[in-house]
Amino acid sequence: MCVIFCSVILISSVLGFLASNLYYQSQIKPKNDAKLTEMAAGLQQFIQDHPGTVEEYLLSTASLGYKMYLSNGRGNETFYGLPFRKNDLQEGVLEQVLAGGIYHGVAEFPSQAFVTGFFDNQLTNTIGVPVQIRGETYALFMRPDAEVQFGELRIFFAVLIGVTILLSLCFVMITVLHVVRPITRLTEATKKISKGRYDIQLYTARRDEIGQLASHFLIMSRELERTNRARQEFVANVSHEIESPLTSIQGFAHTLKDPDLPEEQRTQYLSIIEEESRRLSMLSKQLLTLSSLDYDQNALHKKTFELRAQLRQVLQILEWRLTEKELAVRLNVEEITINGDANLLYQVWMNLLSNAVKYTPSGGSVSVAAKAADGMCTVTVEDTGEGISEADLPMIFDRFYKVERARTREHSSSGLGLSIARKIIEAHNGTIEASSKTGAGTVFTVKIPLL
Repeated sequence: MCVIFCSVILISSVLGFLASNLYYQSQIKPKNDAKLTEMAAGLQQFIQDHPGTVEEYLLSTASLGYKMYLSNGRGNETFYGLPFRKNDLQEGVLEQVLAGGIYHGVAEFPSQAFVTGFFDNQLTNTIGVPVQIRGETYALFMRPDAEVQFGELRIFFAVLIGVTILLSLCFVMITVLHVVRPITRLTEATKKISKGRYDIQLYTARRDEIGQLASHFLIMSRELERTNRARQEFVANVSHEIESPLTSIQGFAHTLKDPDLPEEQRTQYLSIIEEESRRLSMLSKQLLTLSSLDYDQNALHKKTFELRAQLRQVLQILEWRLTEKELAVRLNVEEITINGDANLLYQVWMNLLSNAVKYTPSGGSVSVAAKAADGMCTVTVEDTGEGISEADLPMIFDRFYKVERARTREHSSSGLGLSIARKIIEAHNGTIEASSKTGAGTVFTVKIPLL
């Protein structure tokens, strides 16, 4: 990056010089030619009016910062001021001026990309005029002496530009290091993450974009670590949930091979095998549902349906369990039409209501309410069960999370029901929340758009 910055400065300097030279060639050089021509005409007139002071006047003019060349074309020639870098008048120019013409060498000086003609002290880069001295015609060529007029100024500007470029390069290097160093650290952090290491430490106190990038990178690292840990826990939980029923099935199947096993025990073991098989089937269906909601953007098959009728259907299926536990049911649902996946939402209501029945003691009550407002449908499922502790409440929607593992094992829970419910609701662009207190029951609130 430092090379890039330095290259930019160098290229900018070259382009700036080329632009300045182009401006000189097109705008300043014609004006210089006209100004020097006017000055030469003034010298011509003064010499003709004061022929006795020609030598002193030309020496005085040269001391003010001009170079002059005086010649009669027959070998009598004189230089005033410092010598020209090149005495390179083209053939015929001297004769042209002696014949009365004016030589515009400044205007006709050839243009070059990296040479500014203003500072080129050549005899061809002059203005030539004829002058009469004591009845004889001479050719006078003159131009400013850049060394005398601008020598110290050129040194000053050269030092100024040199120091400016040097300081610019130093500041550029410092700035580049200030920018590149945190980017290098981010690169190293990326390599660590690619190797599965998430113990990343970055400087995030900077208030610029680099500091924001480092801060967001740390957030991403923590999220990746959490996701990786969740994936590992998910695999471990799935393995555990599958291993337990398979072990039971294998053990009881082996026991059933005993020909002396009593018929009553045989029937009991077969029932256990059937129940464990049902658990495995339910687990596989739940995992497939989660997988389709996670990765299939077109998993929803939306259509319009009546919410009240669907909730009544769920309660009818649970009627025998409600009757068995003598639970009171309160249904307060408005006539609401929803546009959504009826099968998946049916699964949500079934999960919430079956949990409410499962964890509400005999003689309790379950309430279901639904209302529509501002384009949203709000469904509330409330029970008078034992509730959920404050520590467990934030995690009940996590996959395979079980509030009380002994109790959920007794009820054949896989810990995926609420995770699936949340996924389904989020797929409908809605929200699901839970509020509860130990011993005071639980309330689940679902909000989904009507359309």
